[in-house]
This record gives sequence, C-alpha cells and structure tokens, in this order.
Amino acid sequence: MSGPQCCENPPALNPVSGSGHVEKLGGLDAYVSGSPDSKLCVLLISDIFGYEAPNLRALADKVAASGFYVVVPDYFYGDPYNPSNQERPITVWIKDHGADKGFEDTKPVLDAIKSKGITAIGAAGMCWGAKVVVALSKQELIQAAVLLHPSFVTVDDIKSGKAPIAILGAENDNTSPPALLKQFEEILASKPEVNSYVKIYPKVAHGWTVRYNTDDAEAVKAAEEAHKEMLDWFVTYVK
Repeated sequence: MSGPQCCENPPALNPVSGSGHVEKLGGLDAYVSGSPDSKLCVLLISDIFGYEAPNLRALADKVAASGFYVVVPDYFYGDPYNPSNQERPITVWIKDHGADKGFEDTKPVLDAIKSKGITAIGAAGMCWGAKVVVALSKQELIQAAVLLHPSFVTVDDIKSGKAPIAILGAENDNTSPPALLKQFEEILASKPEVNSYVKIYPKVAHGWTVRYNTDDAEAVKAAEEAHKEMLDWFVTYVK
C-alpha cells in the first residue's frame, strides 16, 4: 500500500524541467521527449508526485536518447500529492487519484500515441504508477512492462500479467518488501510463457530510482543502474 516511504523525499516540481515539451495526448497533459518519427514508445507512469518531477523528466530524456518516443502523462490533472498540505493526507488524496482511474485514463493516451504511427509500446511505473502498468499488461495493451519500487501491486496482478515484465525493487521497502518480490518471482517462474526478471537492489530504499539527491554520487549511481536495466528491457522487448 501507499505509506510513509511513498511520501518521503518529495521532489521540487518544475513545470519547465527537461529537454522535451508538454502537449495534450488523449485528453491529458503529457511531457513528451524524443522523435515523433520513432515507431517505438515508452510510457513512464509517475509516482504520487507527478509528471513535473525533474528526475523523472531527466529519465524520460535519457530513454528518448536511445531512440524511443517517451510520454509522461499528468494523471493527476495538476493535482499531485503535496505533503505540506496536512488537511489532505495521502489517504485522502489517493481517493481522488486511484490507479484504476489511471488505467482508464491511459486508454485514450495509447490511442493518441498509436495515431502517430507508433507500433510498439512499453510502460514503466514507479510506485503508484506500477499498478497502472500491471493493469495495462493484463489487457495486453503494452508490449513490455517494468515496475520500479511498486505500490499496490498484488500477487493476483502478477499472476494475470501478459507482457514481458521486469520488477526492480529495493532492499529497504516497506511498501513492497523483498519477501513480496520473492513471491512475485516465484509466480513468474511458474509462467514460462511470460519473460520476466526480478531484482532487489541492495542498500537502497523505496523511491530510489526517481527521488534521489542529484548531489549524492552513490544515490545517482544506484538510480542509474536501475535506469539501465529498465532501458535494456525495453530495447529487448519493444521492437
């Protein structure tokens, strides 16, 4: 579930960060990066802090540099979680922004992406976004899935997934602890028809791939290792 770790290290949001731009896609504002002439797309689905997080946009730009058209939608309609608003704790905020709504909002986004000539789509979800990604995988709406320090994802979600899936978890994660990820791994091992990969990164905590301090060399290195594994997965299966 979404708990204290999901709310730690909130990013300083910046609506003009990144080298891409914001446009409407399927009714949502979305940060887009990379060549629209690419036939391959990666959808990055944010954590509760939304699509203006500079580290997330930097990741989008990095993936775009490998030849993908990258889309980062604003699933929260300009209303990301704000930890300084004590009258609206995460338990209240999440009622307005459930992952089930995120899944439904993604369908017209995918239609808009495909209308650009995109022929294959991979999706990566961080924390909150991971639940949306597994829903997309169940309905075979994507060609590959990556979950990074997932929240809300259940054993049943993993059992029902259809797309090749990589799950990147943290050693220090109360939201999706290593024991749960081991369960995911066992389930996936019993599904040889679905290519899968599960890794638990040592000495990192929930959120490490996008909510790191850019001045902390070790934190940057740990995040970049996960970024590379995510990108390698998409290079292999989104084609």
